[in-house]
Amino acid sequence: MAFISTTIIAVKKDGKVVVAGDGQVTANNTVMKGNARKVRRLLDGKIVVGFAGGTADAFTLTELFEKHLKSKNGDLTRAAVDTAKEWRSDKALRQLDAMMIASDGKKIFLMTGVGDVIEAEDDAIAIGSGGNYALASAKTSLALCKEHDLKLSARDIAVRALEMASSLCIYTNSNFTIEEIQG
Repeated sequence: MAFISTTIIAVKKDGKVVVAGDGQVTANNTVMKGNARKVRRLLDGKIVVGFAGGTADAFTLTELFEKHLKSKNGDLTRAAVDTAKEWRSDKALRQLDAMMIASDGKKIFLMTGVGDVIEAEDDAIAIGSGGNYALASAKTSLALCKEHDLKLSARDIAVRALEMASSLCIYTNSNFTIEEIQG
């Protein structure tokens, strides 16, 4: 699945996770809205999610995920797996056209409608049309921090990554929503 109209990035560094996304909503070749919030907190702020895809589908997925978080007492891994299982096996939910990144500050997962629950590798993961640009930028920044003792925070790296994506992807704007969570 490749989604246009957004970029969501999650970066983990120094015991913190930042999930950030742009605010552009696009219908075909028209920008419909520039300040959408595609990054949100769930479970009384204990979980941060970012989503890409159809708006109604993303909200449905977010509600489903929060239901599983509550039933699993906030266990991110179990809730992510149960969400992906239900999403893949339910006839109506299977039609949802969205992807989601979720973090509890310790782990970061990407969930898809084909049953994938992917844990972030190298402390960064991204989705959306600008996701590959953002991910390349974040991984480069993380590597530079390690190799050259560069002092960038997870937030700095996520913002740089979104700036890169918004400069290259026409479906990504520079109106960012950024949420940080402690691990």
